[in-house]
Amino acid sequence: MAGLRRRKTIVKINAKKLQKLMADAGMDSFQLAEALPTSGRRKQLELAQKKVRNWMRGSDHPRVTAAEAQAMASELGCRPADLVTFTTRFRFARSSPRKARLVADMIRGRRVDEALAILQFNPRRASVMVGKALKAAVADAETIGDTTPDQLVITESRVDEGPIIKRFRPKDRGRAHPIQKKTSHIVIGVEEMN
Repeated sequence: MAGLRRRKTIVKINAKKLQKLMADAGMDSFQLAEALPTSGRRKQLELAQKKVRNWMRGSDHPRVTAAEAQAMASELGCRPADLVTFTTRFRFARSSPRKARLVADMIRGRRVDEALAILQFNPRRASVMVGKALKAAVADAETIGDTTPDQLVITESRVDEGPIIKRFRPKDRGRAHPIQKKTSHIVIGVEEMN
């Protein structure tokens, strides 16, 4: 797995916050779509309108870029952190999903500084991997969203199953017992407190 990028941060639009900010500003999806960075062609404006309508519905397709989030925030008169969730995926973590879920469940819904303290003193091996994912999400929230870690709350903390690496253990009389080395995908999302 050399060269495989294991950590990836995703910026997601919070549909409820977007609808509320649009209602407060008195804007519709067409006006917000015009604010998105495009070349000005009619086809790209139509695509921008589809993007905004999808984001208002809560669909995450196509994914929002940092430039689009900043453009929408400036048009709505708010900061990018007011309408996005910063999600990090740590893929192919060498820990079984069952063991990593115990750690992920401990930090769900907590403030970031409190969660980092819990992870630092937790003896489980998965706490190191969950901590890396959490720190990556916080770093992106600081750079893209202009927030500080004490204003962030963990909104999403889940562990999905990854591929199983299958091995065999040789036993007596020519037998072999299967060994399953399980991997997991750790997903951590942070959002600014209201």
